[in-house]
Amino acid sequence: MSFFLRRLAAIGLLLSAGLASAAEPDAPRFDPDAFEASLQYQTGQVTLPNGKAVLNLGERFRYLSPADTARVLEEAWGNPAGPKTQGMIVPATVGPVDEGGWGVIVQYDDSGHVGDKDASEINYDELLATMKEETGEANVERSKAGYQTVDIVGWASKPYYDSARNRLHWAKELHFSGEPQNTLNYNIRVLGREGVLVLNAVAGMDQLASIRPDLDAMVTVADFTPGHRYADFQEGSDRSAEYGLAALVAGGVAAKAGWLAPLLLFAKKFLVLILVGLGWLGQRLFKVFRKDA
Repeated sequence: MSFFLRRLAAIGLLLSAGLASAAEPDAPRFDPDAFEASLQYQTGQVTLPNGKAVLNLGERFRYLSPADTARVLEEAWGNPAGPKTQGMIVPATVGPVDEGGWGVIVQYDDSGHVGDKDASEINYDELLATMKEETGEANVERSKAGYQTVDIVGWASKPYYDSARNRLHWAKELHFSGEPQNTLNYNIRVLGREGVLVLNAVAGMDQLASIRPDLDAMVTVADFTPGHRYADFQEGSDRSAEYGLAALVAGGVAAKAGWLAPLLLFAKKFLVLILVGLGWLGQRLFKVFRKDA
């Protein structure tokens, strides 16, 4: 069994039919070395395809285009074709298909300017309790559909909003049923004039100490270009989002029709887990935390 298939089989997401066909003698084998050599990394300062933001990668990080990102997600990590991305950030010292490799998927949501006036009023412990309850309810549907259940263990890093830089970041510890190790879901949101840059990274909890310096540095990598920055917002003429900071953490943005549905969590072991049922969770939380509720 190939490098790729071993990791898929390890978490039980390959159907028996798929395993049978993969084991056929003529089935193509995934070559991680050849795949890594085919990736076109960019370094330094990179402007995202939408032209609204730049990545200042420095010496710690590299960037993959949306096309190469799609190849990583689909060919290397075994995910079906998914939503369009703005690319992927990977560390300079390890590739996305290497043992211990990880990456940060970059996306952009253009649903409007997210207000931050309530930043100091959010009770994130109460929000966590609500998220746990809703996730538990969503697990009923996930089980019926034959998917792993997922539980929020708690904050791996409590949400923090940097009002000077207009950046929100937090980390959740997740447990997928049947998995011996919990998963670290690290989130960064950079607020802009017309929308939000969404950066998501997932790794094993045992990686937190080793990758934490890179994750801390990742918070400052992305910046909006002039004219698209948070301070450029023109009240009265620019569109405001229908949600606030709490909904960003709870998953309300992911529930917006046509964007990131179903919600994707990019997981360790070179695989994207499609969280069927968490799209429903986001819809429920979106109703709770929208501004006009």
